[in-house]
Amino acid sequence: MTTSRDDLKRPITLPGEVRRVVSLVPSLTESVAATAPGVLVGATDWCTHPAGLDVVRVGGTKNPDVERIRLLRPDVVLANEEENRAADLDSLRAAGIAVWVTVIRDLGEALVSLRRMLTAICDRPAPPWLADAERAWSRPAPWPRRTAVVPIWRRPWMVLGRDTFAGDVLARLGVDGLYAGHAERYPKVALTDLRAARPDLVVLPDEPYRFTAEDGPESFPGLDVALVSGRHLTWYGPSLVEAPAVLADALLHPVRTPAG
Repeated sequence: MTTSRDDLKRPITLPGEVRRVVSLVPSLTESVAATAPGVLVGATDWCTHPAGLDVVRVGGTKNPDVERIRLLRPDVVLANEEENRAADLDSLRAAGIAVWVTVIRDLGEALVSLRRMLTAICDRPAPPWLADAERAWSRPAPWPRRTAVVPIWRRPWMVLGRDTFAGDVLARLGVDGLYAGHAERYPKVALTDLRAARPDLVVLPDEPYRFTAEDGPESFPGLDVALVSGRHLTWYGPSLVEAPAVLADALLHPVRTPAG
C-alpha cells in the first residue's frame, strides 16, 4: 500500500498496483484510457472519449450511482472538485472507497495535476501525450489580443468569469474574457448587457450548453461570433495536444452576424 495526496491535500491510500479505476470526469477518463488502457472499469454517461470505451456506466457527473460504483470494487475513484458534488464523494469515502479529487483552474494546474495523478494512479512515467501538450501550449498567441464574452449557458445567460480553465485557455490564445475580473466564476449576465459590452468576439462552445450555428449567434447581431469545440476548450487531457490548433482555427474564422 502507498499513500499519496490529491489536489485537496487529502491523503489517499492506494494498493501497490492500481488495477480498477472508476472515473467521474470525462477529461480524467480520457487521460487514464490513453495512459493505462485496461484499468478503467467504470465511467460516467458523459465520458465520450476515447470512442468505443467499453466500461460500466455509473450515471452522470452530478448524480453518480454510488452503489453501482461500490459493486465495481474500484481501487480508486477519480473526481473533480467542480464537476462532482461533495456529498457524492463523501458517500463513496463512507463506503470505504479511495477518492482522488483534482482541482483545475488553469492550464498550468491541469498539467501539474494530471502528471501527479497519472504517475500515482497508473504507477508509470508521465505519458508522452502530456509532454506533447506542454509543447503545444508553449507557443505565443498567434494574433493581437482581443476581448470576448464567452456564454456557457442560456435561459439564463451565463458566461465565463474569474479563475476558469476555459478562460485561461482562451487568454493563452490571445482572447481576454470581458468578465474575467467578475466576482463570480460563472456569472449570470443579462443578454442586453452582453451585447452592450461590445466585445471584439463572442465565443460560443458546444458544451456545457450546445450552442450551434442555429442556436446562439442570432442573439448577438452585428458581432463576430466563433463557434468552438467545447471539448477542446474545457477538457484537460489528451485533447490538449490538438486544442491550440483547433481553437485557433475557429477563433480565426468567426462569422459576422447580421446587424439587428
